Amino acid sequence: MANTATIVGLQWGDEGKGKIIDALAAQAKMVVRFQGGGNAGHTVVVEGVKHVFHLVPTGILYPGVQCVIGNGAVVDLLALQAEIDGIRAQGISLEGLKISDKAHVVFPYHQALDEAREKLRQGKQKIGTTKRGIGPCYADKAARTGIRVADLYRPERFADRLRRALDEKNAVLHHLFGAPPLEFEPIHAAYLAAAEALEPYVTDCSTLVLDALDEGQEILFEGAQGVMLDIDHGTYPYVTSSNASTAGVAVGAGVPPAAVQQVLGIAKAYTTRVGAGPFPSELHGEPGERLRELGHEYGATTGRPRRCGWLDLVQLRYAIRLTGTTGIVLTKLDTLAGYGPIQVVTGYRKDGLDLAAPPAQEADWDGIELVTETLAEIPEGFDYAGCKDYAQLPQAARDYVEFVEAKLATPVVMVSTGPQRSALIQRGKPVFAV
Repeated sequence: MANTATIVGLQWGDEGKGKIIDALAAQAKMVVRFQGGGNAGHTVVVEGVKHVFHLVPTGILYPGVQCVIGNGAVVDLLALQAEIDGIRAQGISLEGLKISDKAHVVFPYHQALDEAREKLRQGKQKIGTTKRGIGPCYADKAARTGIRVADLYRPERFADRLRRALDEKNAVLHHLFGAPPLEFEPIHAAYLAAAEALEPYVTDCSTLVLDALDEGQEILFEGAQGVMLDIDHGTYPYVTSSNASTAGVAVGAGVPPAAVQQVLGIAKAYTTRVGAGPFPSELHGEPGERLRELGHEYGATTGRPRRCGWLDLVQLRYAIRLTGTTGIVLTKLDTLAGYGPIQVVTGYRKDGLDLAAPPAQEADWDGIELVTETLAEIPEGFDYAGCKDYAQLPQAARDYVEFVEAKLATPVVMVSTGPQRSALIQRGKPVFAV
């Protein structure tokens, strides 16, 4: 069996997974994206150059690393082609890129439905979707009416399935939402052209990954979004449309569950989320705005400002247990430097009772009282990004890390102290033998 590691977000996404995957990909032979679509955004800064990836796995920056878009992802072929063109223009090789022939394709009618449904929702009913058609595409997959990448290489079959899909979606768009119908020919031509351009990358990715497992290769499974956005275990309905936890690896990459070995859970030293939905530790007004500016908390994919709040250990404990996290990577510790005394949520209370885990019902989030502990201010003026030795961090920064580690009974194996690839302190043993 290969030496594998799964990277999952332990919060509501945007935890810094891209940087950690990039750092570990230097020792990996393969990086496999197993869920999500172009609504994800992984940001990596290398020698001052910022790279943002949406569908292409982050390991693409390393020549010789195979980067797999698995069957559990949904793929907008036009957006992927544009992303590939942008990557190629930066002089980055795409030789290692592979796209599963079983992945479902996002079409313009998915995006139109996504936008129309979100417009129909009012106030708190708005989910905060990116309107990229991800949810409707996964819905078609479950309804067995979706179109997969392989279908585009059977022209007659593709044309027939696309016509039938458009007939159905146009009826819904017109009669339910009053939206104009979409035309067959432009979509058909554009997606056939994209399929032709992407054909060199398309293959049976499940067999590819299984072969790598059999050969004992080092493999990273790359999660998008975060556990609290998981379709089954997140803050439903304010979630994504796929399984963003380790449970999604086997299905989304086409491998046995035993392939999930080490699990690195990525968490910010505070908490953020984009869009609507429960967020009990959120800081409102000036405190939240200040944290947002210090952390540059704006979406890599959408540019939307993120809601910011204190670290929530109740939520994190739930996510760690759910994913089987074996080691925590704590990111953006440097953002808290100079903010002032830091609060950490250590418990939830409602109606006089302690809650062991986040509630399932949306309404049950209302009225939760937070139990918090206050920790000392982490000093500013220290070169956090340049620090390579954990013991050299200021005492207050180390106290914060060790407080989190003790409360969650899970080791913090890495600490990220800046956006740069190099701003990463190793505390535990390396994930892969070098």
